[in-house]
Amino acid sequence: MFFEREKGGERAVLVHIELPDDKDKEDTQEFLELARSAGAETMALIEGKRSLPSPRYFVGEGKLDEIRQAIKEHDADLVLFNHSLKPSQERNLEAELQCRVLDRTGLILDIFAQRARTYEGKLQVELAQLEFMSTRLIRGWTHLERQKGGIGLRGPGETQLETDRRLLRLRISAIHRRLKKVRVQRENSRRARVQAEIPAVSLVGYTNAGKSTLFNSLTAAKVYAADQLFATLDPTLRRLDLPDVGPIILADTVGFIRHLPHKLVEAFQATLQEAAAATLLLHVVDAASQEREDNQHQVEEVLREIEAHEVPVLLVFNKLDLLEQAPRIDRDASGQPVAVWLSAVTGAGLDLLLEAIRERLVPPLFSAELRVKPEQGRLRAALFALGAVQNEVHDEQGDSLLSVRCSLKDWRQLLTAQQLDEADLLANNQPAMTKP
Repeated sequence: MFFEREKGGERAVLVHIELPDDKDKEDTQEFLELARSAGAETMALIEGKRSLPSPRYFVGEGKLDEIRQAIKEHDADLVLFNHSLKPSQERNLEAELQCRVLDRTGLILDIFAQRARTYEGKLQVELAQLEFMSTRLIRGWTHLERQKGGIGLRGPGETQLETDRRLLRLRISAIHRRLKKVRVQRENSRRARVQAEIPAVSLVGYTNAGKSTLFNSLTAAKVYAADQLFATLDPTLRRLDLPDVGPIILADTVGFIRHLPHKLVEAFQATLQEAAAATLLLHVVDAASQEREDNQHQVEEVLREIEAHEVPVLLVFNKLDLLEQAPRIDRDASGQPVAVWLSAVTGAGLDLLLEAIRERLVPPLFSAELRVKPEQGRLRAALFALGAVQNEVHDEQGDSLLSVRCSLKDWRQLLTAQQLDEADLLANNQPAMTKP
């Protein structure tokens, strides 16, 4: 049950008012990108400054006349505001301008409605739309605000507006129940991965930073990737095998944006939990963006809001091809990778990213030179089946001299399965246990 926009009406007049507490002057360019992503044709961009928003129209009388003139000049029937409007302001503006008015939150919701593909994604978008529209229901029923008595006008004891709000509450409750089931299913899947000790790595970052392109390059998946804001809405999970680590789950998630509506954050909790429950976050950053540092900060704010700020993070600076720099890994004082510079489009630096992920995820390793006697054939076969044997030579007595390297967990499990004592097995060898 989506609130479908009427066909046509893509000719839009955009309005951006700079307020004293506005910290994001570059927000205008992002607003233009949002309008383009929604399918609107920008006919005019009207800008201005105010000390405080007008309680009635958000803008002043003079700016309202300018907007009205732009609508008439360009035959536009949609006005987009780069701000959050109160329901009353939106109604007053529509009455004065005689055309549809949409604020920033409504615009983002419209884009989300276009991008949703999965059952879960559609539910989440519908929930956000319903909660957003519930405060604006009066717009469609102004002639029924006061239901009058009389023959043919006696109703069930509530106005049409009250009926609609009751139906909305019922629908919202139903969606919450369905999403709760989705959360339970996701939680069960995560619990199974934890029990199997399979690491989960989630791609997070500002919208249009190149997460889906990177995801496709790493996994050979065919996730939709485009130069649009919110090209990806539904989460996608793929398996990836890394040396010394084994299988990991890589998740592509919805992009973040500054001033992301709280209703959207609440609605997308089921999806964003993939990030909160991850073993490692790959924070993808558009390295060529002039707002790189601010975008990083906005993503960190959303991560804090969904309680994912304590998950270990590896920065991935993407779009290096636009900077004409060589790929590299940045490390901290202890030698641990903290950032990787690469280009997901050209593939330059992808090997460095995989190496950095491996270093951040690799478990404690067991490494040793083992002497295996001929009668210990079962042990030798188990080591080969585990893929732990790096090299093998035979001495004059027929013993196998094996160079063994595997995770400490696999080594312990092998000893248990073979009913062997580690001290006895290593008595005549010099093992080395390492933790990269």
